[in-house]
Amino acid sequence: MPSTVDEYIAGQPEAVQAVLEHVRSTIRKALPDAEEVISYKIPAYKLHGSIVVYVAAWKRHYSLYPASERLVAALPGQLAAYTVSKGTIRFLLSDPVPTKLIGRIAKFRAKEVARSA
Repeated sequence: MPSTVDEYIAGQPEAVQAVLEHVRSTIRKALPDAEEVISYKIPAYKLHGSIVVYVAAWKRHYSLYPASERLVAALPGQLAAYTVSKGTIRFLLSDPVPTKLIGRIAKFRAKEVARSA
């Protein structure tokens, strides 16, 4: 089990590593004060003691969690091209990383977490 985000990424196939590094840098740019942690065995980004967003790699896609109802409602047209279900947004590994969208998701989640704190 990985204990750091670096270990998690290193444990993925080479092609997946590049995608995850791109996603990681996008989230870190959107949330420069976030702490990178491993939670539930996957990378997570934490602000003020609360998890803002999780990232997980799968065989053909990577996912961002949680996709709250409020988030999905706020970005309907932008999420139309992706599979969204039960708090998860799935992005195909074979597609370009949607950096602007992932940045918006991270910032939106940070605001949600701040509101509930």
